[in-house]
Amino acid sequence: MRLIENANRGKNRIIDNAPFPSTDVEKVSALLKKCPIASETPLLEIPNFLPQGNLWVKDERERMGLGSFKALGAAYVIASHAQNLTENPNTTTLEGKTYVTASAGNHGLSLAAGAKIFGAKAVVFISETVPETFSDRLREKGAVPVRKGSDYAASMSAALEAAEENDWILLSDSSWENYIDKPLKLMEGYLQMADEAMSQCNSIATHVFLQAGVGGLAGAVAAHIRKIWGDTPVITVVEPSAAPALQESIETGKPVLTKGPDSVMGRLDCKEPSFIALNGLARDADFFLTLDDEEVTSYLEKMSCSNLATTASGGAGIAAAMNNQVAKLLKMDCDSKTLCFLSEVAE
Repeated sequence: MRLIENANRGKNRIIDNAPFPSTDVEKVSALLKKCPIASETPLLEIPNFLPQGNLWVKDERERMGLGSFKALGAAYVIASHAQNLTENPNTTTLEGKTYVTASAGNHGLSLAAGAKIFGAKAVVFISETVPETFSDRLREKGAVPVRKGSDYAASMSAALEAAEENDWILLSDSSWENYIDKPLKLMEGYLQMADEAMSQCNSIATHVFLQAGVGGLAGAVAAHIRKIWGDTPVITVVEPSAAPALQESIETGKPVLTKGPDSVMGRLDCKEPSFIALNGLARDADFFLTLDDEEVTSYLEKMSCSNLATTASGGAGIAAAMNNQVAKLLKMDCDSKTLCFLSEVAE
């Protein structure tokens, strides 16, 4: 475990050619109202669960039937593309278009679902480490899975190459130099989850824990929290020790490509941060925390027994809040009100 305080908190962005995350939640809500399967997910209150204080958990396991918060990402971008073409898009609006991405999990399912709804095709590149069961789930959603590369970075390179060769639309959940607009829109979709959670809480949270891979969820939620709740919540970003991309980038003051072994937190095992997310979290987050695999997995059984069954990736933020040492370092006490996000179903 390693915890650092963010020296850049409240300051300007650290990547000049990338924006801060969007906070235009009204745009997201207006579009989702047109979706028949879009509905609010619950906020769970779990008493006597943390070492100190109360716990609220935003439960994203049933979001739009896809099993994770990612339903608000790629599918939202594709729906926006369809909406731009016609006021009343249907299953033929995006015929002839192909969306392509790389994914280790839920982002690919979201892209597949969004493409299918509006008549587009979806191609999802996956690495050698991704289970075959995920390929099956992609096929069930109508996508074409392509196994390429030894890790996520390699599969992402293959997706980029395929997009350029075939004139496909690359829709990544990360952002980098000269690739900004689509991931900015994708992160915008996550605002719906943050806005619901904050409306469902009966008071302002004192502490918020946000698990992060490239940082899309964390960056969007943190930006909305600062807009609505201001400086009150202490926001802590949680990453695997094997992939401290955001933590090391914050310390260095620029995006850093990290190295490390594979983590059991596979959805968070991203070695390089999203530029947009990094800008936002450099401004909005108070602390950056890395946890070893066993420091997360040791809490999964207790989560499951309290109706919080999830993966190590989906429960990393909750695991951080459950850690006695973290609670002491962040000065959590009996009056603390902690908000976490349960981001995906158990496998």
